[in-house]
Amino acid sequence: MTETTDKKKLPAVVERFILHWGDMGDRWGVNRSVSQIHGLLYLAEAPMTAEDIAETLGMARSNVSNSLKELLSWNLVRRVPILGDRRDHFEAETDIWEVAARIAAGRKEREIDPAIAALRACVSDAADDPTITAVASKRLKEMLAFTEFADRWYTQMLRVPRQRLIALVKLGEKIVGYLPTGTPTRRGE
Repeated sequence: MTETTDKKKLPAVVERFILHWGDMGDRWGVNRSVSQIHGLLYLAEAPMTAEDIAETLGMARSNVSNSLKELLSWNLVRRVPILGDRRDHFEAETDIWEVAARIAAGRKEREIDPAIAALRACVSDAADDPTITAVASKRLKEMLAFTEFADRWYTQMLRVPRQRLIALVKLGEKIVGYLPTGTPTRRGE
């Protein structure tokens, strides 16, 4: 093979998915290797060792280890004991709704929660700072209100049972069909 290591041959569709998942992760700000390993484990029929993953994807073992730590911290993969084998084996969560919920929870924790804390501090500090213009103060408050609104919506959606959430999404699709079409306008136009 032309790879730097002897890569195990994957079916073309599986390889295409793993490469695509890696690209998507890269666009979402997730390391490409982390995403590719997640994609491999998501499609794997059985738990895999780090060595198996490294060999299959043609990655350095250290890269696989670091990527698995990241995936474990996101709760997207778990260690699975295999009787008679002392090595760690890994498998991915395969319930796609659960995967989406865990990714969303991780992003909220890493992005939304710190943003709200920073915006609250900025709004508070701006109220006591005579050098802050009314426009800047208003925009900070609007951004905080929007971010808190999105956070409340997300938290509310977490409490909705899956079947009702699916029904809600389907209902939303129908409602959008009743809305007038045309070019959306900006507020106040």
